[in-house]
Amino acid sequence: MDTILIVDDDPGFRKLLETILSGEGYGVETAGSVREAVQAGARRKFDLVVSDLKLPDGDGLGVLRWWAENMPGTPVVMITGFGTVATAVEAMKLGAVDYLGKPLSSPDELRLLVRRALDQRQLAEQCELLREEQDSRFACQDLVAGDPKMARLLEMVRRVAPTSATVLITGESGTGKEVVARCIHRNSRRARQVFVPVNCAALSPALIESELFGHEKGSFTGAAARHAGRFERAHGGTLFLDEIGELDPNSQAKLLRVLQERTFERVGGTAQIGADVRVVAATNRNLKQSVAGGKFREDLYYRVSTFPIEIPPLRERPSDISKLASLFLDRAARKLGKPRPALTPAAESVLCSYGWPGNVRELENMMERLAILCDDRIEPADLPVGGESGAGTPRPVLFKDIERQAIEDALRAHGGNRTQAARQLGISLRTLQYRLKEYGIAPPER
Repeated sequence: MDTILIVDDDPGFRKLLETILSGEGYGVETAGSVREAVQAGARRKFDLVVSDLKLPDGDGLGVLRWWAENMPGTPVVMITGFGTVATAVEAMKLGAVDYLGKPLSSPDELRLLVRRALDQRQLAEQCELLREEQDSRFACQDLVAGDPKMARLLEMVRRVAPTSATVLITGESGTGKEVVARCIHRNSRRARQVFVPVNCAALSPALIESELFGHEKGSFTGAAARHAGRFERAHGGTLFLDEIGELDPNSQAKLLRVLQERTFERVGGTAQIGADVRVVAATNRNLKQSVAGGKFREDLYYRVSTFPIEIPPLRERPSDISKLASLFLDRAARKLGKPRPALTPAAESVLCSYGWPGNVRELENMMERLAILCDDRIEPADLPVGGESGAGTPRPVLFKDIERQAIEDALRAHGGNRTQAARQLGISLRTLQYRLKEYGIAPPER
């Protein structure tokens, strides 16, 4: 849904434009001054700005200049009254795409002008994207692919990204499925549009329909206003359905219908809304087994797995471990604003010998902790995965066991109070609840 900002100090005229454009399905916000317009622009991105030339704290040229400097590419239409046409022409020389007469001669005049401005913007973006595609090489900086298996995966991503094919990414938890999904999006023809992720496992069956497709005001208790779902928000871009294997049968049926017909209805609504969305799905489940067991629809499986990509676990790509560790240390050090500690060869050897049950996510978490704890160097003794066996080779000590013990100790210290335990551990309550479920930990009785 395209969003439009109307800037005019006349409340009646402002309301008239808002009513006409809202009726056309646009998302409309209004402002009565240059100051309010700039505040709105700093708060969110608009697809089009329609601004009066005469405002109480300046003029529309100030609005035009702010958008040209801060939001280049956003079209601005100037509203001009009798006697200010020359100024409007000057505004167009400065970058305004058109001007609208005041008073409005007819609603159709506004509708056609807005549609023309938005179409010109879309065409300009498409041309720019085509130029970038011709001039730039495929790249995905966050995806380390030195290992032959990952190099093959990267080649698959490079081939599928420019197409419209639905992609199913599979792999163990923590292997980086969202990283691959974002890489596909950034190298697609939709790269300039939004990437909208949704974790299907985090939504209850009662909420998933509203979250995916939106709802109308009053459609159920608590629906105080119209809500745009993830499909609507991802219009023109990519929708990433993480953990798609966790969807309940009813949600699977509704998703299949959208993928087949490319339209949907909001909960409580009757209007058909087009779904111009590329879907990339991911799961850590074996969906073929889920289909055989009757837990996942076979027809939906074939819809989402047009182009399957399987990410190997970290233990099967040992040549990438050192590169990933360095990448995560660099990132953590920048975030902390401190020098990056160096990994000694001995420490690297220990990391490469570890089984990494938590995959890339476990390695990233560990490097962030080490960036906090270590100043100059990271030695084997600093690693929670080291130790020496009788044969003199590194003996893995599961990092999960250490984390589980720390969680149990914090809960015990606070009598089972999860909020206080999370505060002691330095993690969010949501993360703690996820870990409790993952490790099967029951808080001690109070």
